[in-house]
Amino acid sequence: MAVNQRQETSVVATALTPSARMYLDLVKGCLTRDLFGQAYRSLAPYARVPAMMVRLGQRLLAKRKLVLMVKTSSEARAEGRDWPADAETMIGRRRLDNLEACIVDVLDRGVPGDLLEAGVWRGGACIFMRAVLAACADEVRTVWVADSFQGLPHPDPERFPADRVYESLDLDIAVPLADVKANFARYGLLDGRVRFLVGWFSDTLASAPVEQLAVLRLDGDMYQSTTEVLDALYPKLSVGGFLIVDDYALPSCKAAVDDYRAKHEIVDPIESIDWTGVYWRKTGKG
Repeated sequence: MAVNQRQETSVVATALTPSARMYLDLVKGCLTRDLFGQAYRSLAPYARVPAMMVRLGQRLLAKRKLVLMVKTSSEARAEGRDWPADAETMIGRRRLDNLEACIVDVLDRGVPGDLLEAGVWRGGACIFMRAVLAACADEVRTVWVADSFQGLPHPDPERFPADRVYESLDLDIAVPLADVKANFARYGLLDGRVRFLVGWFSDTLASAPVEQLAVLRLDGDMYQSTTEVLDALYPKLSVGGFLIVDDYALPSCKAAVDDYRAKHEIVDPIESIDWTGVYWRKTGKG
């Protein structure tokens, strides 16, 4: 599947006042911790250290209220290439800029529907969705927050061979629902316009009370998760809306996206956001 390799997003956020732009820039800096010059990040299990050794070290240090950390850089944080110790998002500035531009674009053009992210980790991208709606004085749309809040599902390589790699990985990415809600509250953005879809995608998305979407952001990592989101929600994405994929650099995710597009004869050009994020504007039913 050919991907447009331009490194700048094709949509531009236009309908923002100077004060709204300042607010959203501040929120981005806080969500990513860019503003605070974070020099270290947590040593996540996917680092080049056996996961079992990492977990053992973390348990031993936890008894002394310490945590394993490794050196990071502002460049890695800006590009969303690290696992931050306490930031609400790891997706970096460029993907947040793209998310802002897509939301403002659908607001500008009156594309109907809500905003939804599937796979939210600590909730940072969803918090930013709600912040953009607030900055644009939108009083209608809902932000849907879809996650198991238990980490990734157990891989089923018989049905989804591309997910076989996840059998040997020990990714500790589960963030409890209460923690995600607390993160929304920290920014003053936990209200009735934020709704949570709690559970495995296979159990929740098909029957979710989501009528129409203007922006769908997909961060499921696995072939199974990516396919389940697309099957359940892409038909609800309005023509003129955006599908954003966070993990296109992962072979499993890319295969799921490409297979879905081929099956449904989707020819809308895929645009590159950065080294892993892509998106496209929906022009047909698909």
